[in-house]
Amino acid sequence: MTNVRTPGIDGIDLDPPGSIGMRAMFFVLWGIDMVAATLFFLVPYATELNPVTVWFYEQFGLGGVPIAAICYAGLVVAIGHYLSEPIDRRFVGAMVVVYFVLVTNNVVLLLSGDAPLGV
Repeated sequence: MTNVRTPGIDGIDLDPPGSIGMRAMFFVLWGIDMVAATLFFLVPYATELNPVTVWFYEQFGLGGVPIAAICYAGLVVAIGHYLSEPIDRRFVGAMVVVYFVLVTNNVVLLLSGDAPLGV
């Protein structure tokens, strides 16, 4: 399967990484992780460990958490855009696995108060 080049803004061609299903899974997991990271700042028993997210929170308050998450997603999409196929699918697939682990840990932490991968 080859990537479909889509006309973008100002004549820039977009070359989205991976399959549509893989990209959809990435954005679903990314969204859940973004919500969980935001909730970490609202509950007393969870702490956000990512220093970049913490910095954005300190600068912009709760709005900084989605800003940091958008930066992460943009970085993944940009890297996938510049990788050739099938490496881009492998990269996005690896990001899906990473986000799956993070989301599982974060959701369990928020629901139970105890992280399975606790530090």
